[in-house]
Amino acid sequence: MDRNQVIGFALLALLLIGYLTYNQHEQTAFIEQKKADSISFAKLHPRPVVDSSKAIAGATAASDVQDSLTQARRKLQPSSYYGQAQTLTLENKKLAIRFSSKGAFPVAANIKDYKTSNQNPLYLFNGPFNQLSAILPFDNGKSTADLYFTPVSTDEPNGDKTIDFSADLGEGKKVEMVYTLPADDYMMRCNIVLTGIQSTGLPLTWQTLGLHTEKDMTNERMGAQVYYRNKAGEGDYFTIREDKTVHNDATYWVGFRKQYFSTALIADDGFSKMDLRYFAKTDDTVAVAQTQAMFQLPLKQAGNTNSASLKWFIGPNDYHTLQNYKIGLEDMVPLGFGVMAFVKYINKFALVPIFYFLAGFVKNYALIIVLMTLFIRIILSFFTYKSYLSSAKMRVMKPELDALRLKIGDDQQKFSMEQMKLYRSAGVNPLGGCLPMLFQLPILLSMYYMFPSFIEFRQQHFLWCNDLSTYDSIFNFGFSIPAYGDHISLFTLMMTGSSLFLAVYNRNMTPQDPNNPMMKYMPYIFPIILMGVFNKMAAALTFYYTFSNLLSIAQQFIIQKYFINEKAIHAQLQENKNKPPTQSKWAQRLEEMQKLQAERAKTPPRVNKKN
Repeated sequence: MDRNQVIGFALLALLLIGYLTYNQHEQTAFIEQKKADSISFAKLHPRPVVDSSKAIAGATAASDVQDSLTQARRKLQPSSYYGQAQTLTLENKKLAIRFSSKGAFPVAANIKDYKTSNQNPLYLFNGPFNQLSAILPFDNGKSTADLYFTPVSTDEPNGDKTIDFSADLGEGKKVEMVYTLPADDYMMRCNIVLTGIQSTGLPLTWQTLGLHTEKDMTNERMGAQVYYRNKAGEGDYFTIREDKTVHNDATYWVGFRKQYFSTALIADDGFSKMDLRYFAKTDDTVAVAQTQAMFQLPLKQAGNTNSASLKWFIGPNDYHTLQNYKIGLEDMVPLGFGVMAFVKYINKFALVPIFYFLAGFVKNYALIIVLMTLFIRIILSFFTYKSYLSSAKMRVMKPELDALRLKIGDDQQKFSMEQMKLYRSAGVNPLGGCLPMLFQLPILLSMYYMFPSFIEFRQQHFLWCNDLSTYDSIFNFGFSIPAYGDHISLFTLMMTGSSLFLAVYNRNMTPQDPNNPMMKYMPYIFPIILMGVFNKMAAALTFYYTFSNLLSIAQQFIIQKYFINEKAIHAQLQENKNKPPTQSKWAQRLEEMQKLQAERAKTPPRVNKKN
């Protein structure tokens, strides 16, 4: 940089400093002048002195005028249009339901026999968003949510408790919302009665905001669903994973299910129309999901009154309790759905009855899992023995198969045909080892749905696990590992370890196919993959799989050690070779297919010649 450039930059810097200094001086002078002008104006125009007592009197007079106007307007309106909201509670052995007199609907429901994961009182819902309201054919569609009702409580001799909310609309018109809570039940009754208001149907809105009550919010949200049914038992369900609207006609009941608790609204005469909206609360730390159902409720006319009867279930997803209502509410306990819907029937007609039978005698639910597993193993023991016997037959024939493979070489088609001939001559069924798996797989899938859905396992202690309905965390990382989670579940580790041990044991006991190397490693890869899946599953389920694996190892050892004599089996197979072969239709078809494939492999492909 030369001398001229230095002088130029210095002059620019001086000009900038001078401009900033001058500008600041002018701003300060302007502010001081404004202050002086304000003082001069105040001296020339002093404020009048106001008597504070007169000012208060004037304000009081204005307030009295406003109150007089309000009172005048109220004289022209029905008494239910204004008032002050009160809270009242209906309570029995199972529920404590809090109502608001403004709108006459429940705003909170405490399920008394249960606690949250933090051992606080369990509220299925709690807050002003929860409401049941109707649009009246009166005053341009007045909503009952805006009315102030007068409550009258009654205790019945049989222990039932009733609150009769009534709203006088004037000119002989009246609305009543009558709630009755039985002495020992989760099903509340609700009657809506219109007097002096003629209508054949009533638009009804039911809103619920389900609160977070379980240990794992993710699993709780995955278990949030809505259900609806008509009187014929037809209906549908939806998992609340996104905001959605469902339309349906002729609905009998609608239910909102959280993971272990539900609420359902049932119309004695059904709803003639339903618009069901549900919203996922993915970013909320307090609420799981919310629903809004809008119905058209038919009314019965009797003289000057029109009425409708509803039932309102608020309680646990206890399968036995829901089943006793005999209207299909037990469908809200997911025992199998989607492509696995068939296991629902295994659960309903086999495993669930066994579970409740054992629960009638045994109060330790981990012991019930053990007894159920033993019972299932005893039932399937015949097929298990046949499977191990088939494996033993194939094992003693392995030397002959190895010799056959050396003789034939790499011709897999020919080897398969000769292998089937050898099996047939010895009376060995190569699919005999698959039978126990075919019978056990539906049982394993049934347990996969049943154990995480049964509320009986909720907050049940076993060994180090404080709650069999959720994962048994023995260590939290403080961060999440992809495809695994943020904790270590000990039962899941035991399940994985026992599965790997069982795979090694089976590999040593079962002949391996050298032409299919993938099958050699699959038994070891699969349990490791499942470890991440089951790490967040209910401890009741992972304990069942762990005990089932240990039982399989013990069962296989006992059968191999004391019930299977490989020398006698080998002698019997050699004797079978001397007998005339008997071929089943399935074996005949298999052999024909193999011959056809061999012939196709020998026939050279045709070549299209172009002219």
